[in-house]
Amino acid sequence: MATAAFEEIAETFDFLDDWEDRYRHIIEMGKAMPDLPEALKVPATKVQGCASQVWFMPRITGTGPSARFDFEGDSDAMIVRGLIAVLHALYSGVPVSDVPAIHAQEELARLGLDQHLSSQRSNGVRAMVGRIQKLAAEAAAAA
Repeated sequence: MATAAFEEIAETFDFLDDWEDRYRHIIEMGKAMPDLPEALKVPATKVQGCASQVWFMPRITGTGPSARFDFEGDSDAMIVRGLIAVLHALYSGVPVSDVPAIHAQEELARLGLDQHLSSQRSNGVRAMVGRIQKLAAEAAAAA
């Protein structure tokens, strides 16, 4: 159940044979993301469980079951910013009630990330996915 933006990433990865090129592409995606304002880099937005510093700020559009999930994110590590961009493509615009149905690990495995990230980075991705699911659940409950 991936978004069109995530499918575009998967198609790009199909064309990139070398993992160096794929890492470079992920880093470029991170560089293209807007920076999170410093005022939002506070303990309340920090993602726990990541080796790098990571912050997520949810943005929910609409109300009720049709409310759409989105977030802004940032990190002090370029590869992690890229991973945030990948997660943004996976979750952005999805109804908050559908966020739990997205199997992030399976989708990321389609990109080969499950085999090419260090265990520390993999743990960080799991922490980011957990935070996304928590933010979406809170938004769904409030709707």
